[in-house]
Amino acid sequence: MSNDGNKKQFWKRNAAKVPGSIQHVYGAQHPPFDPLLHANLIKAGNRPPPATPGKPKKATTFQEFESITSDAWDVGDDDDELLAMAAQNLNIDVVMETANKVIENHSKQQEKQRQDDTTELEQREEDTQEEVAEDEEEDEEDEEDLVGEGDATSPEVSFASQSSPYTDGRLVKSQSEAPIGSPKDAAGEHAALHRQRSLPHRPPVIPLVARMADQNTSGTPAMTEREASRLDKFKQLLAGPNTDLEELRKLSWSGIPRQVRPITWKLLSGYLPANAERRDSVLQRKRQEYFGFIQQYYDSRNDEHHQDTYRQIHIDIPRTNPLIPLFQQASVQEIFERILFIWAIRHPASGYVQGINDLVTPFFVVYVFEYIEEEVENFDVSSLEEEALRNIEADSFWCMSKLLDGIQDNYTFAQPGIQRKVKALEELVSRIDESVHRHMQQYEVEYLQFAFRWMNNLLMRELPLRCTIRLWDTYQAEPEGFSHFHLYVCAAFLVRWRKEILEERDFQGLMILLQNLPTMHWGNEEVSVLLAEAYRLKFAFADAPNHYKR
Repeated sequence: MSNDGNKKQFWKRNAAKVPGSIQHVYGAQHPPFDPLLHANLIKAGNRPPPATPGKPKKATTFQEFESITSDAWDVGDDDDELLAMAAQNLNIDVVMETANKVIENHSKQQEKQRQDDTTELEQREEDTQEEVAEDEEEDEEDEEDLVGEGDATSPEVSFASQSSPYTDGRLVKSQSEAPIGSPKDAAGEHAALHRQRSLPHRPPVIPLVARMADQNTSGTPAMTEREASRLDKFKQLLAGPNTDLEELRKLSWSGIPRQVRPITWKLLSGYLPANAERRDSVLQRKRQEYFGFIQQYYDSRNDEHHQDTYRQIHIDIPRTNPLIPLFQQASVQEIFERILFIWAIRHPASGYVQGINDLVTPFFVVYVFEYIEEEVENFDVSSLEEEALRNIEADSFWCMSKLLDGIQDNYTFAQPGIQRKVKALEELVSRIDESVHRHMQQYEVEYLQFAFRWMNNLLMRELPLRCTIRLWDTYQAEPEGFSHFHLYVCAAFLVRWRKEILEERDFQGLMILLQNLPTMHWGNEEVSVLLAEAYRLKFAFADAPNHYKR
């Protein structure tokens, strides 16, 4: 089938999911845009031609795709070397060597794990074969005894005595006709047991917010000596009268312990001052200021000029991490509605755009951890005191606002920031992995069709929330982490799936893969390797004159 045929089949199959309003994609403040029409925004000085009135233009392929897209630490000591250099202007050879060391160690660990798994599987198969052979001998003896004692003319007994132990009882007319304790039952059980033991080992179900092995995210398992040492370093740095933010960034680059993540995020985002004596007064003032906005503006949400914005927020909130019970609680959804509405009306240049709702969740989860020790997925926030909830809400609002201040051109009209970043991603991938780039071109997959969401939602739809939190530790520590460094993370993320991408041989297969990448079981180790790759790319290409035009 041709590429055009595959595309038509892909859109046709998903046509029923396309909502009636384009606001489903772009939010209440944004009319639809044509990515091709606005492609010239990437080039300085060019503007798209004005729209002409008349018959509505048919939705572009990208608009259709975006509409149907479903809202679905212990790597080693080498990452300490990596973080120690993260904020310094280093010789590129040193940087590359360090990043390579992290990745090489990860590869060695994976190879050792594969060897251990292979050895364990072979041993299990040998044990299973021995058990099955012993069971078969016992079954044959039991069958001979049964035939000697029973009525040789009975059809059921005759069939049973002649059947193989792997027949699973299929020659018996019904389950009730088989004698209790007959060799047929035993044979069926042995066969089922053999099949069960032969199945590949399934990994345990991992919480969406965190898994128990991730000390830096959630849960309170016993800390390793290295983790305890890192936590002590953070506490010593934070205990001083004036926190050295450069040192804090270096220390935070390779992950922040859960116990100190709330205050560290507030400091790195610029929400809290470095001076410890001023922090309480700043927190009190900013929290009062936020709830002053609530009193001043929130009642206007049903006014004619704000109701479209509020309606879109109200629709999007239940879609935010729908698999995590925490975010389906009514009180949490009300908090998110207030945060997003106040931000939207205070930023009329962009207003609310779908995708901004995702950016609240990491801050909310991290600041809930400030008041609890248990895992957060199923935590009932109504058990918190009202003051604690108000503090979490205000802190989440201000830190989200700080983040968006650095990437607001992602959400202004026609979202030029995202278009520039997607174009830069395409240029970067063409240089670091020409095979992947040519493969996408061959099957007519446009980067905008999958990478728009990567930029709009900062990879939050592609990674479990626990991984996003770990990723944001580094983004907070990196200069321009959410804008510039994110580009290299996206490039490393795409090339990470090189094998799977090159195996797909049509447009439809590539699109399904790229919107459903298998990261559900990712944890800190996978994110650390991804960041090491991105770090290497940044220093290899950031200063290259022919890299891309920003």
